[in-house]
Amino acid sequence: MTTTTRKSATVDTTSLPVVHPERHALPSAAGYALGVLRIAFGFTFLWAFVDKLFGLGFATPAERAVVNGGSPTTGYLSGVEGPFAGMFNAMAGNAVIDVLFMAGLLGIGLTLVLGAGARIGALAGVAMYAFMYLASLPTVTNPFLDDHLTGAVVMIVIATVPAAWSYLGLGGWWARIAPKWLR
Repeated sequence: MTTTTRKSATVDTTSLPVVHPERHALPSAAGYALGVLRIAFGFTFLWAFVDKLFGLGFATPAERAVVNGGSPTTGYLSGVEGPFAGMFNAMAGNAVIDVLFMAGLLGIGLTLVLGAGARIGALAGVAMYAFMYLASLPTVTNPFLDDHLTGAVVMIVIATVPAAWSYLGLGGWWARIAPKWLR
């Protein structure tokens, strides 16, 4: 039996992708892409909050704005059909549900845009997307998958991949100062 010995080769590290150990060893391009994805989803939640609050005329007309006494849940939840219609119709216009819904939109949006608390915000986003999915059953264009489930999957990625909240925001700072259960 013969044994061969290899000389150690030097590797040119200038052509390798930049890896940030403090950012959980993802190449920076992937981290920035996840950061942009997080911010984009956060903006959709914030926009829904602002539009429902002030009735900017996009999804909510001015006369149904929260500031004008409107309910952010009445229009959508009262029109739900399908297997969970009874549950969602009963929630429509309930003041507690309205406050929880608006607080959810604001909280999820802020945590995702800022990156601080994004894991908790993303988990709340999973719950909100799951409720919206149940309210949209049966789906019209696909027997199973729709944009609510896709949004929930994105929220799971944001919640479970630390680079999603440590790039382009305050997530790194938040991870250092927040109690472990809030990271």
